[in-house]
Amino acid sequence: MDAIAARLRAEGFQVQTAGDGPAAVDTAEAWQPDLLVLDVMLPGFDGLEVCRRVQARRPVPVLMLTARDDETDMLVGLGVGADDYMTKPFSMRELAARVHVLLRRVERAALAAHTPRSGILRLGELEIDHAQRRVRVRGSDVHLTPTEFDLLVCLANTPRAVLSREQLLAEVWDWADASGTRTVDSHIKALRRKIGAERIRTVHGVGYALETPAA
Repeated sequence: MDAIAARLRAEGFQVQTAGDGPAAVDTAEAWQPDLLVLDVMLPGFDGLEVCRRVQARRPVPVLMLTARDDETDMLVGLGVGADDYMTKPFSMRELAARVHVLLRRVERAALAAHTPRSGILRLGELEIDHAQRRVRVRGSDVHLTPTEFDLLVCLANTPRAVLSREQLLAEVWDWADASGTRTVDSHIKALRRKIGAERIRTVHGVGYALETPAA
């Protein structure tokens, strides 16, 4: 934790640390951070519970750190509101890069809220409201994390067209390489759970496409 805090301070961030789950929730409430970096294995209660409690009070981007390279754990993390995850061991350089990317996406979302695209995109029973960053399926609101919303919009911009994992990484995560393709896969799985698995088609070895009703 100290090494992570030191690296982020060296990147110019103000950093506050907490050593257990309850302290993390209290610190987030008092400090109102722009981003949380959470270790899953926290004493008291784990990082997943911290994420769940913090997100219930105020949405904030979360980067989750896990020692287990287990996709089920990753999906659980995404399900409670994490935006991204990293599996230990990782380089401090990559950690800093992920933090910068998450914060850039928050800035883009804030800018979009002040300069919204007009109208609501309707693709069958799926509705995407760009101005309010809201999604509805069959008229019911679906809660998406900022990352999930950006991923859905990226797919919806060219419905039925197949986008490679590398394209999605570049558009949604601002990554210039293919090191995070598993991140794309896990976010797609989390998105399918929320909007319906049938709405996103997998093209094996290539990428994904958003399915729309036939005209």
